Amino acid sequence: MTDLPIDPSSTIPKKAIVSGHDSGQAGIGAFLAMSRRAIVGFYRQPSNWVVGAAFPLLITAVSASAFSRSTSLPGFPDADSFLQFLMAGTILQGTLFGSITASTDLALDIENGFMDRLLASPVSRVSILVSRLAGAATFGAGITVLYIAVFTLFGAKVNGGLAGMLVMVLLSTIMAIGVGGYGAAIGLKTGSAEAVGNSFPLIFILLFMSSAFFPVETMSGTYKTIAQYNPISLVIDASRHQVLQGFDLGEATKGFVIAIAFASIMIGLALSQLRSRLADAS
Repeated sequence: MTDLPIDPSSTIPKKAIVSGHDSGQAGIGAFLAMSRRAIVGFYRQPSNWVVGAAFPLLITAVSASAFSRSTSLPGFPDADSFLQFLMAGTILQGTLFGSITASTDLALDIENGFMDRLLASPVSRVSILVSRLAGAATFGAGITVLYIAVFTLFGAKVNGGLAGMLVMVLLSTIMAIGVGGYGAAIGLKTGSAEAVGNSFPLIFILLFMSSAFFPVETMSGTYKTIAQYNPISLVIDASRHQVLQGFDLGEATKGFVIAIAFASIMIGLALSQLRSRLADAS
């Protein structure tokens, strides 16, 4: 993967990182500049997001055709089609895949030395981390809107209307930030973009052992137990409720609680690794 030029003078305004009379305004300016760099850098490299966006749609196309009669199984939720049932899981799948890729850029900053330059500046250490998650957050929101449009084009609608769609977008964005934090923690720990990419199988396993592809009610044994308590299942179910049953603030709140808790834990883990890296460097 080829990284973008890292000349600080071209990516972060000097007045944003040099202390002055209004340090608060300078801090905000630095954060916005770094966030813009993260977002632009992510989308300028199609290899970061094209596969993550296309792969879940291919899986969904095959699954919708192969399991189209599954909606008649006992315990299967009331859905117009198996395609409609898959919408929530596909959206989160695309979000997770793209977000872990977005977080590799932080490790690249460490590898090419740009992180050292940031740490030598007055920029807030938290801003350095959080701004790097901006690319993942925008991808989570964007992929949700795109997938909703694609599914709607093929006849799968969101019964929750605009309110339900908004819930889905917000849930995906929060989960993207969480997964981005997970990847950032690995990047800060190892300083290796390759290590971040190699963490992808764990995300896939968590997704596979969830309700993304089949409802928990149709499962049995250990697999069902894991899926029931898998936080990814809980977020998918909250999103899926907006698709199948309609907008429900109570279900949405449950999803938000789980998603925010997940994101908070992952960001906390990343901050812990950032503090460790700073301590090792001092």
